[in-house]
Amino acid sequence: MFYSTQTPSNSDIWAANTDLTTLRQKLLDLFCQLAYQEGDFVLSSGQRSSYYINGKQVTLHPQGALAMARLLLPLLPADTQAVAGLTLGADPIVSAVSVVSVYENRPLPALIIRKEAKGHGTMAYIEGPNLSPGAKVVVLEDVVTTGQSALKAVERLQAAGYTVDRVISLIDRLQGGGELYESAGLQFEALFTIQDLQERYREINSSVN
Repeated sequence: MFYSTQTPSNSDIWAANTDLTTLRQKLLDLFCQLAYQEGDFVLSSGQRSSYYINGKQVTLHPQGALAMARLLLPLLPADTQAVAGLTLGADPIVSAVSVVSVYENRPLPALIIRKEAKGHGTMAYIEGPNLSPGAKVVVLEDVVTTGQSALKAVERLQAAGYTVDRVISLIDRLQGGGELYESAGLQFEALFTIQDLQERYREINSSVN
């Protein structure tokens, strides 16, 4: 499915005053229409799967980015001082949340965690504004499977002296990520589970056929 640069006829549902319940449903629909595929796939974890979720089809989509940022912001504790995530999947998420946070009167900087340290200059793992020692950072992720990607981001941030006790994902595949975070002493929540996506995907396709 190709993205049209034309404004959707129902563009009013993406307005700044749209209620979050409506936005959540529209974001779920975008994931079903643009990101979810069924077939035979090998995931980054090495596991085989009968479905694949290309989250960037939604997180880099203009309405998708706006919707996810508005939905994620209320989930951030009041004392959150920044959002962060492992490149590449989390890059558009933390960027969108940071931008939208300004309009919600709670500006939050975004941090991007490299998978490998930069090979020149400061040799840093973390890109973004320097925060005060102990600053509270929430890690964001697009799709959680085993949980290893976000956990790596958490470990990098903690090694840099920041406080991290929460991971929030757009989608939880329910394949052990939540349990991994719990064992590491982290709180975890997701906007959607894979069950949400698959149920809505079948509803959409049954109405079309």
